[in-house]
Amino acid sequence: MMCHPSLFIDKSMPSQLPIIEFETKRLICRQWRPSDFPSFARINTDPKVMEFFPKLLSTLESNALAESFKDFIELYGFGLWAVELKESNEFIGFVGLSIPTIIFPFSPCVEIAWRIGSLYWGQGYATEASRKALRIGFELLELSEIVSFTAINNLRSRSVMKKLGMQEDRLTFEHLSLPIGHALREHCLYRLQHDQWDKVI
Repeated sequence: MMCHPSLFIDKSMPSQLPIIEFETKRLICRQWRPSDFPSFARINTDPKVMEFFPKLLSTLESNALAESFKDFIELYGFGLWAVELKESNEFIGFVGLSIPTIIFPFSPCVEIAWRIGSLYWGQGYATEASRKALRIGFELLELSEIVSFTAINNLRSRSVMKKLGMQEDRLTFEHLSLPIGHALREHCLYRLQHDQWDKVI
């Protein structure tokens, strides 16, 4: 039976799954390690990477974010996994599934998201890892739908969403964590249903 995303929202009722880690042809997607934090902090101060986020993150903010990702994976078994290159063991960012804490018009939901260091752009890493994360979401977690969203002018991320077979929603929405009039407030939404996933794999 397929699960509705809301089944995962109550943190007092964690899943019974062990921590999930996986590999693709070129990548290892795993639980976070303390050694990942400095590299992640550098990614979060890169203006290219953070172009469509409200601000660059301080080291403290970046470390807190990484710690929250680690805690979520410990609780649920899945989440926003740290990504490293197989050939060099370099940490390059994160890819995975998350439950937004902000209430959106389409909540409750499970989101697929990624953030890859700009040095590693243009090589298909986000798409490669996200395809496997979608497989976990639909086949192991048995989710009925996975969504993704970004600022409407973030064409790079929208391109990845399309490569994953996600369908753009007709309507845009306003990201309520950003002030009215903010250049990034208007967002687009992409969805992928379980039966659509069967057709794109």
